[in-house]
Amino acid sequence: MERQMLRATLEAFRKRGDLKVCQTEVDPIFELGAVLKYYRNEVPILFERIKGYQMPVAGAIFGERSAYYDLMGMTPENRLFKMMASVANPQPTRLLPNGPVKENIVTSRIDLQRMFPIPKFHEDDSSTYLTSGIVVLKDPETGQTHISVRRLQINGGNEVSVLVASPLAQRQYAQMEAQNRPLEIAIVLGYDHTLLLASQISSEVYGVDKYQVDSAMRGEPLELVKCHSVDLEVPAYAEIVLEGIMPPHKRKPEGPFGELMGYYGGVGPHPVAEIKTVMHRNQAIFLTAFPCREEHLSNGLIREMELYNAVKLMADVADVNVTVSGGCRFHAVVAIRNARPGQAKSAILAALGSNKDLKHVVIVDDDVNIYSHDDVEAAIATRFQASRDLVVIPDAIGSGLDPSNSLRGVTDKMGLDATRPTDENGQRFHRAVIPGYEKIDISRYFPGEN
Repeated sequence: MERQMLRATLEAFRKRGDLKVCQTEVDPIFELGAVLKYYRNEVPILFERIKGYQMPVAGAIFGERSAYYDLMGMTPENRLFKMMASVANPQPTRLLPNGPVKENIVTSRIDLQRMFPIPKFHEDDSSTYLTSGIVVLKDPETGQTHISVRRLQINGGNEVSVLVASPLAQRQYAQMEAQNRPLEIAIVLGYDHTLLLASQISSEVYGVDKYQVDSAMRGEPLELVKCHSVDLEVPAYAEIVLEGIMPPHKRKPEGPFGELMGYYGGVGPHPVAEIKTVMHRNQAIFLTAFPCREEHLSNGLIREMELYNAVKLMADVADVNVTVSGGCRFHAVVAIRNARPGQAKSAILAALGSNKDLKHVVIVDDDVNIYSHDDVEAAIATRFQASRDLVVIPDAIGSGLDPSNSLRGVTDKMGLDATRPTDENGQRFHRAVIPGYEKIDISRYFPGEN
């Protein structure tokens, strides 16, 4: 069923005319990342010639919001409700006896950097990194499978350092370490938008199997196969799967690494994974992601679902946008309908309380395009007065990914009420409109332009 995972996605991009194919040889050290960044990590690119390797590389596959809508059968209007329904009503997966990812199974002489064109993106990165690896773990207590994107530093040979950031994964590893037992791990490379989006849901918060959420989102069972050497299941149509163990009591320095908002993340001791088996498809395609763009966009889409649920208790929410410019976590814009006095401030409090990472939120009316920086800035310029419309919460819990938060361990949070003021006669601001402007076909006047 090639409609699942990366190859189906690349074919969909080809049909849409959105896939760039680079036939010039590209160095995976710095040069590949530079090309991706030139296109703002929004244009999907297949690099067919990688210096020193026979394997092609796909990048920027998940960097553009509309691709999620088109490839997952969602619309901007129904996306929040489709995601909520999938979390609330997970569906069964389908276990296959075999699958394309098992076409090649390597169990000896594993040298990850020799086998795969793993890029290095920034000059001070500690090593090359797997930036698109979905880590698969099984809860030692419940047996439930958990998946999440983790950054993975290449240490040499068959070893990678694993940034175990989530409390759930930390607890899973700690439980096995307390028993002096290794934790089994699989790393999936080469997947699609649905699996990535499902991986961003919090298992700890929602208590769901993300594979089953994936099945609900894609509208058909996610097809899985058993790993070769560990007791885990992985997508049957993935390009590459790395299998191994995280030994107890073994840590190595990890970082620095060019992280969120373009700053380097710190250095710290983290667990390692020893890769015992590599499974891959024939003519495998290596998937990479420019650091902290593609994964964070998918994470931001899930945060929008959570933000909507928090604010709708206080106001009639038209739409929400957790912005890319704010790292898909620090900044949000919320549009509400028919705001009554005080309602925007209540929406601010609900928004800032919905997630510790959210730092600044702007509340606007539903006549504002919340995906347009110009429109949001215009609303702030004309509808906001700092003396009465500004809400500041000092010294709140913040995100460790915010460099200014790490200075003191707390974050000041801010909300701006940029909804329309009401004058003494009850008349609200009305925006000037040109009838028919939204439907104008400029190519009628200037052929070739669109």
